Amino acid sequence: MPSPPLIAFSHVGKSFDGGRVKAVDDVSLEVAAGEFLAIVGGSGSGKTTLLRLANRLIDADAGTITVEGEDVRAVDPVSLRRRIGYVFQSGGLFPHFSVAGNIGITPKLLGTSPAEISSQVDELLDLVRLDRREYRDRFPHELSGGQRQRVAIARAAIRQAPIIILDEPTTGLDRKNEREVSAALDRVSDKSTTLLITHDLQPAQNADLVLFLSEGRIVERGTHRSLMALDREYAAMVHRQKLCNLHGEVACACNA
Repeated sequence: MPSPPLIAFSHVGKSFDGGRVKAVDDVSLEVAAGEFLAIVGGSGSGKTTLLRLANRLIDADAGTITVEGEDVRAVDPVSLRRRIGYVFQSGGLFPHFSVAGNIGITPKLLGTSPAEISSQVDELLDLVRLDRREYRDRFPHELSGGQRQRVAIARAAIRQAPIIILDEPTTGLDRKNEREVSAALDRVSDKSTTLLITHDLQPAQNADLVLFLSEGRIVERGTHRSLMALDREYAAMVHRQKLCNLHGEVACACNA
């Protein structure tokens, strides 16, 4: 008997501006435990809105969302968010906390012993490939953009939440930092259920499932390989991005 999905969306809808802007339009999908899901699409396609519905940063207007079998509307939002690690575009690090302090903030608040937190911090620094001795006592302003994002990924992973949501973690990074953050994402996704919103299609190539959104609807779904073979919107976006990267452009209109 197959296991129930860890996350399920059933005919979910969300509108803004009095119903005039339909950000998510009748979306249904299931994410199994341990799965790596990548959500891609143009600017304004509904990617971020869709996943913000999962942890109730916003509430759906229609349909049902369940996490671990529970309707999210019946769960206390704070309790729900403890099950979900979230990495924002900017990383969202606390500027006056060291790298170790940022990564260990949640277990500290939950009463975990300092020795255990220290051990977990070291393990996560290894996972995201930041040297412990060199980086654990640095502050966010002493890090590059890519290093800050890897610290944010480690902070989400240390919570041992069953789900990690990554919202455009490579936005604004140069190609070297994009590659380093993408490699960190690959290692973290091996250990958790990962939902990635991305304009950078490199990490999407390793996803178990890729969703291509347009105007709030899922218009393509499959693996990277199957969508490339389909040769529609996702494949066209991949080809455009390759051209942009070939010309050395970090932020390119063809990725929008």
